[in-house]
Amino acid sequence: MVDSRLSEPGDAVRRRRECEGCGNRFTTYERAETNVTVLKRDGRRERFDTQKLLGGLERAANKRPVSPEQLEQLSESIAAAVRRSGPVVEASQVGDLAERGLARLDPVAAIQFASVYRNLADLDELEAVVKRFKDDPLPGDDQLAIDGSVPSEPESIIGRSRKVRSNRRRGHVPQP
Repeated sequence: MVDSRLSEPGDAVRRRRECEGCGNRFTTYERAETNVTVLKRDGRRERFDTQKLLGGLERAANKRPVSPEQLEQLSESIAAAVRRSGPVVEASQVGDLAERGLARLDPVAAIQFASVYRNLADLDELEAVVKRFKDDPLPGDDQLAIDGSVPSEPESIIGRSRKVRSNRRRGHVPQP
């Protein structure tokens, strides 16, 4: 072994090795074995498989401007989140993480993923998913996602621009 270091996602070890016979160098990646069980919607239990997750992400992002490296990073970050969540995780949680991650990379790929993951039956359901992606801002890379209830009202205008009434001049703030 020539060199060893943690890779970008933080849960894989990258090692540079050298063959003693021929002198060629190559890289290996060692990842922690995931010992997490996924609880499916129908009650079945299945071992979490990062390669299966990556395959689903690749199918959703097929012919979209998303690189294989971005999908690999997303897959690794989802796997790390799944490992942190405990020994059993619901399939819906994994699907939501994948959908949100794809939405950050490419919203169209996220919609393609959602159409299969959410088993959309008609255009109305697809329209609802598209509307949700448009209305619900995604957390940035430096922000945490809010899970559960949000303290503000559903009709909150936080983070949205207010419509200016026609009798107000632009650039002026109304006085109290």
